[in-house]
Amino acid sequence: MNKTPRQDSETAMHDTAQSTHRHSTQKDAPKAKPPYLMISILFFGAFVSFLNNSLLNVALPSIMVDLKIDDYSVVQWLVTGYMLISGILIPASAFLITRFKNRSLYITAMSLFTIGTALAALAPNFDFLLAGRMIQAAGSSVMAPLLMNIMLISFPREKRGTAMGVFGLVMVLAPAIGPTLSGYIVQYYNWRLLFEMILPFAILSLILAVWKLKNVMPTRDAHLDYVSVILSVLAFGGLLYGFSSASSVGWNDPIVIAAIVIGSISLIMFVIRQLRVPDPLLDLRTYRYPMFALASVISMVISAAMFSGMILTPAYVQNVRHISPLESGILMLPGAIVMGIMSPITGRLFDRFGPRILALTGLSITTVSTYMLSQLNLESSYTYIMMIYAIRMFGMSMVMMPIMTNGLNQLPTRLNPHGTAINNTVQQVAGSLGTAIFVSIMNSRTASSAEQLMAGVDPLTLTESTIAAIAQQALLRGIQYSFLIAAFVTLAALILSLFVRRVDVSAEAVKKLEEEGSPVESLARS
Repeated sequence: MNKTPRQDSETAMHDTAQSTHRHSTQKDAPKAKPPYLMISILFFGAFVSFLNNSLLNVALPSIMVDLKIDDYSVVQWLVTGYMLISGILIPASAFLITRFKNRSLYITAMSLFTIGTALAALAPNFDFLLAGRMIQAAGSSVMAPLLMNIMLISFPREKRGTAMGVFGLVMVLAPAIGPTLSGYIVQYYNWRLLFEMILPFAILSLILAVWKLKNVMPTRDAHLDYVSVILSVLAFGGLLYGFSSASSVGWNDPIVIAAIVIGSISLIMFVIRQLRVPDPLLDLRTYRYPMFALASVISMVISAAMFSGMILTPAYVQNVRHISPLESGILMLPGAIVMGIMSPITGRLFDRFGPRILALTGLSITTVSTYMLSQLNLESSYTYIMMIYAIRMFGMSMVMMPIMTNGLNQLPTRLNPHGTAINNTVQQVAGSLGTAIFVSIMNSRTASSAEQLMAGVDPLTLTESTIAAIAQQALLRGIQYSFLIAAFVTLAALILSLFVRRVDVSAEAVKKLEEEGSPVESLARS
């Protein structure tokens, strides 16, 4: 017998009321001890995944020689393709985490990652290697959102800072040591070792997950909106591809323009649809919570500035100062270590003092150190560059995770999967956009500086050494100017942090938040 809309609504309210009652009962019960063993397994898998993300950049020239690839834009797909798959699948992680049990989801993800790693290690040609990287990306894309959600439900809000600080240690340290490790391996061994050394750890993580992983997250029968999925693929895939390609081929390239236009239109349609469908792929109503919205904007600005530093610093060290890739990686390693060490400490400070003082202090340090990077010259010592970069990373370590955790603290539990998916997505897009913009600024300034320098030289006196010196000086000016713009971008984030306030995580405030954010209340209001 067909139900009327009224009966459907009453049934939905009854079901969600039961669900809310179960959550309330669980919430009123004494807090169980966090599942440290399971979290450790997830940390181990995430570390392997994050480390893999940053290993390949340095190895691309060696892969070109070994697999006889003539066009750098082709081999670049090993990085671009990985980023695209991640950018497309991360928005869907909210649905996956809501719909499927965390044990089966993690085992599936790690199985895909392991298969992709094995395929890449044994790849006889470029096509197999690219396929392996794509499969790796499909597996790793859900790991960070899944781990973050388990952390959010395993620790009370007043202790999330410390827990998320440890997560930040994994998220920051693993990709930061990747280039140094990759540079050493490529210089002394074969690029295949990059995958061969990851494979045993991936297998071990999978075995531990099958053996010890348990289901700790509630699930519900969420419905996948296929139109939203298509729009998400076009929006985030188009934007990520357009921005990443613009940094190498320029903003005037027809493919870049088409990708960005399609991505932008699709993003607008995606946003409109998420606000209208009852079960959105990404619930953008999270932006009704002001501290989450502010945290999202600040994270985007910081991501753009951070990724710019990761591109501009190696460009200065390798192309201006002609320091080897391995020594370049070693130069950046102390900054990564400082950021990793500080992440858990910052988490504890966040739980005690809140986000504002940390953000103001960290962004002040980051702004000043970024400006100091804009003053680097041909005589700057290796040790000085290393120290300034480490100070910049120290400043950033005080900002990203506290701001993000404070924003997530304002969301009701049911919106956690959507909040983490949104955070990861906007950081990917902002990082890609920031890289493209700062590389374009660097290239434009370099070209104009080269013209100015060439205009002041008598053509009859030009020699190869003179041209090389002019090119070096022009590139230095381009990098200096880009860092100066990055300092102003960081200053904008500093100004925004003045409006950050600590979210109330008292029992009464959390209870009110959960009641206001419950599906029962939403249905009643509608």
